[in-house]
Amino acid sequence: MMKKMSIPTSKISLVLFLCQIISALDVPLDLSQPPTITQQSPKDYIVDPRENIVIQCEAKGKPPPSFSWTRNGTHFDIDKDAQVTMKPNSGTLVINIMNGGKAEAYEGVYQCTARNERGAAISNNIIIRPSRSPLWTKEKLEPNHVREGDSLVLHCRPPVGLPPPIIFWMDNAFQRLPQSERVSQGLNGDLYFSNVQPEDTREDYICYARFNHTQTIQQKQPISVKVLSMDSLNDTIAANLSDTDIYGAKPVTERQPVLLTPTGSTSTKVELRGNVLLLECIAAGLPTPVIRWIKEGGELPANRTFFENFKKTLKIIDVSEADSGNYKCIARNTLGSVHHVISVTVKAAPYWITAPRNLVLSPGEDGTLICRANGNPKPSISWLANGVPIAIAPEDPSRKVDGDTIIFSHVQERSSAVYQCNASNEYGYLLANAFVNVLAEPPRILTPANKLYQVIADSPALLDCAYFGSPKPEIEWFKGVKGSILRGNEYVFHDNGTLEIPVAQKNSAGTYTCVARNELGKIQNEVQLEIKDPTMIIKQPEYKVIQRYGQVSFECIIKHDSTLLPTVTWLKDNDELPDDERFLVGKDNLTIMNVTDKDDGTYTCIVNTTLDSVSASAVLTVVARPNPPFDLELTGQLERSIDLSWIPGDENNSPITSFVIEYEDALHEPGVWHYQTEVPGTQTTVQLKLSPYVNYSFRVIAVNKIGRSQPSEPSEQYLTKSASPDENPANVQGIGSEPDNLVITWEPLKGFQSNGPGLQYKVSWRQKDVDDEWTSVIVANVSKYIVSGTPTFVPYEVKVQALNDLGYAPEPSEVIGHSGEDLPMVAPGNVQVHVINSTLAKVHWDPVPLKSVRGHLQGYKIYYWKVQSLSRRSRRHVEKKILTFRGNKTFGMLPGLEPYSSYKLNVRVVNGKGEGPASPDKAFKTPEGVPSSPSFLKITNPTLDSLTLEWGSPTHPNGVLTSYTLKFQPINNTHELGPLIEIRIPANESSLILKNLNYSTRYKFYFNAQTSVGSGSQITEEAVTIMDEAMASRQVDIATQGWFIGLMCAVALLILILLIVCFIRRNKGGKYPVKEKEDAHADPEIQPMKEDDGTFGEYSDAEDHKPLKKGSRTPSDRTVKKEDSDDSLVDYGEGVNGQFNEDGSFIGQYSGKKEKEPAEGNESSEAPSPVNAMNSFV
Repeated sequence: MMKKMSIPTSKISLVLFLCQIISALDVPLDLSQPPTITQQSPKDYIVDPRENIVIQCEAKGKPPPSFSWTRNGTHFDIDKDAQVTMKPNSGTLVINIMNGGKAEAYEGVYQCTARNERGAAISNNIIIRPSRSPLWTKEKLEPNHVREGDSLVLHCRPPVGLPPPIIFWMDNAFQRLPQSERVSQGLNGDLYFSNVQPEDTREDYICYARFNHTQTIQQKQPISVKVLSMDSLNDTIAANLSDTDIYGAKPVTERQPVLLTPTGSTSTKVELRGNVLLLECIAAGLPTPVIRWIKEGGELPANRTFFENFKKTLKIIDVSEADSGNYKCIARNTLGSVHHVISVTVKAAPYWITAPRNLVLSPGEDGTLICRANGNPKPSISWLANGVPIAIAPEDPSRKVDGDTIIFSHVQERSSAVYQCNASNEYGYLLANAFVNVLAEPPRILTPANKLYQVIADSPALLDCAYFGSPKPEIEWFKGVKGSILRGNEYVFHDNGTLEIPVAQKNSAGTYTCVARNELGKIQNEVQLEIKDPTMIIKQPEYKVIQRYGQVSFECIIKHDSTLLPTVTWLKDNDELPDDERFLVGKDNLTIMNVTDKDDGTYTCIVNTTLDSVSASAVLTVVARPNPPFDLELTGQLERSIDLSWIPGDENNSPITSFVIEYEDALHEPGVWHYQTEVPGTQTTVQLKLSPYVNYSFRVIAVNKIGRSQPSEPSEQYLTKSASPDENPANVQGIGSEPDNLVITWEPLKGFQSNGPGLQYKVSWRQKDVDDEWTSVIVANVSKYIVSGTPTFVPYEVKVQALNDLGYAPEPSEVIGHSGEDLPMVAPGNVQVHVINSTLAKVHWDPVPLKSVRGHLQGYKIYYWKVQSLSRRSRRHVEKKILTFRGNKTFGMLPGLEPYSSYKLNVRVVNGKGEGPASPDKAFKTPEGVPSSPSFLKITNPTLDSLTLEWGSPTHPNGVLTSYTLKFQPINNTHELGPLIEIRIPANESSLILKNLNYSTRYKFYFNAQTSVGSGSQITEEAVTIMDEAMASRQVDIATQGWFIGLMCAVALLILILLIVCFIRRNKGGKYPVKEKEDAHADPEIQPMKEDDGTFGEYSDAEDHKPLKKGSRTPSDRTVKKEDSDDSLVDYGEGVNGQFNEDGSFIGQYSGKKEKEPAEGNESSEAPSPVNAMNSFV
């Protein structure tokens, strides 16, 4: 929610323009002119009798005027009264009251006359009256005894003061008495009761009258009111009558409305134009009547009509003749209505239509003075000349009176005078002075020379050229030093000489010349105009919603003319910001810390310069969790339901979405509140279902988007009657804990579910499928009963029924349970093993008969263990592994076996009690598999043309080794791989010398082992043969050459300079671009440092074709291939190592990762050795 407003310069300019018009009519004070009254006291002047009386009369003229006064129509000689003085160079009178004078002695009608050689001006008739604040007359006030429901009027009748006092009612503690639709104060100050209630009884109804002029307050004697209630009246009557008399005051009866004021059905009211019209209607009745106002034959005036005093007073401001008419007030209650018509007539004291204005003429000119006024009744117009009725004033041949107009023809200097126009009717008068001043003066310009005007672009510019001359000069405007006269629609020329540019643009700036000329002369003046850029708010504050205790900021970013200095002011609700340190005003923002509810409102950013002002507003809405509901009420109480109603608390600017109703059972769980129900946020009443034998109390929680309110205060308590239980225990089960018992358990009823005292349970059971009677037992409020001496694992029918002192719950449903389990008696038979491949076997068995299980069949377990490896013939510690197969399965898969090994296994059945006996051990063997990689590969003893290779046998041969395979290939200086050479090596060898190799050449070797099944994973290594001695000496000779040393030094210096530059750039600007790219795209193949040995990992490209610095080792291939077995994964059991799911599915992985085969042909490899680098360089 945003609002933008600005104060347009056009309005400011208009005010300036009007002021200029007025000033243009003024005659400069250095020229002869008749007197003009500039200041005078009000017509009706009420003075404080304790202070000096000051009657103002100020005037100007040339020569300066002299002053005189009349009092009550006769000359007032102030020299003869020591208490009266006149201020120097002024006509203002000061009557000294504080030094012995009495204000009453100076009451009267005063008039001031200001006179010089060119005429006389007079003031209004000023009526002086001292204010009065008389005391209340002493009176004996009888107590008011009034019956409950009757009307009452307490009269104030304040003393008559001047001006009339302000009336209000208070008690002895100086507290204002509360007023309402039932009790209110009338316009005359009386206190009206439409109907009295017992709480109106009191002895200190005091009427106060405040006299503002004297700052005094008078009080009436306290008034006592005693309201007689019907109960007290009945008691009084009963005490005074015999038992045989029929007595009893009537109960308070309702009454239709009756008007207390005004009386009758009609009345009249006269009000003067421009005043405030107040109409009043106060009615008695029970229930208290409601007042409504209408205007017969019309509408109440919009924007000027207000209702006060609980609509008992109709207020219309600034009334006019159009507001005359009949106004009807209607008082209504449930029994009827009454009305009153007030006929309003609006009269008018005289008011100006055209007031006479000063007239400046040159000798021989013509002119007119016009005096036009209106009123109701129409006022009469009379003229005076220099304070004398014009009929008896000295004649002037140039003057002719024509009703409300005086016409002047061919005036001469002697025609100068001051004329008074008086317009009067029975409601008042108007008096205006206007002079005729005959002068012959050449033009003069009153605007200062070279005055600078600054205006915002696209706003009006008004350039002043205040002037005077007689005859009236003609005004012309020019732009620039040699500019032509300004004409056209883009300019407006005002009669007071002002030049207006309606829409000033940047090119409007410059020098403007005003020229004034009449027949007596010519004068000119220059002014300067500058055009400024407008001030703008380019980032306005925005509507914000913030939670209580949060922080919020409003932005106000501005753009302004560089030559103007803006000031930014923040307002809250069009007033100053609170004086609170939580409000932080920054350069272009307002921040409010720790927001509270009081911060809710409209925030306005106002930007002011000397030329313009702009503003923008935004609303801050502070939201919070709602306030808790209140006034909880229980109604409609029944045995199984009740109505709950409440009043919502303040929603705190976030609508309430729902109400949560909770209850407390003070009988069973005191202090514990439970959820009952939830209703929409528009609902404030709900019918709640109740349970018997619960002492309920309720509370309500309001919920909005922000959160939940605090709980309301609890409602009153409501205890429901007892009843037999409505429901039986839940979750009834029968499960034996021992082979010869049955444990019956259930979930007990909660306290409020018991429905009454003495809660117990009837537990019943019988063996299923056997023609037995029910066995029952009644137990206390417990949750378990044990039946002993039962057969092992047989089904039982079980039921549990609730009961209390008032009866049984409905018949419960039956559940099936079993007596206790025992260990299985028989092992699975006919166990068979089918070896699928070197790592997987399938086991079959015959199921155990269910009767032999003696419990719930859980599944089967396979215990298996490795006896020995067939390739090594060495025994090791036997570690048994277990796989579990859920349900009544007859086969299972054994994954993860080691190839070429001897295994044993047995199978057992499992129930809820445990495992049965094991089947006889079954032995089986796994076939050969491919071996793991050789344990190591070392290359030693490099010579010019040979290398020695040594290796270790595979850690896991997985069969009988048949041979080793060695493949190798050279790597040239451009990292390309040469032809691949393959050698077969007998399995019993552990070393090999490779001869006939190239000197100073890097080789890459690939080495793996084979069994009859196939080749295992390979290990790789690299090595270099040494250089030829002649070549080495040649290298040394080159290295000792001077040119080579110089070149190397230059290269080293260049590298050092580059490093320094990079270091400086890094310190100044952070990372250099290449570094940034490396950081952003780190090579995923650069391995982190190994944790075990602290060395860095190997580096290889994506295709694994670059030679490795260190031999890689990978585990043997144990992949279970799809073609090796068609068994589903669900046939794999649960491993002890967590490799299998509960349903027996196999989730482990049993395959190693092979290194890719060595590449054939020319492919990239890693960088050459330093020796090769030297060869390449040479």
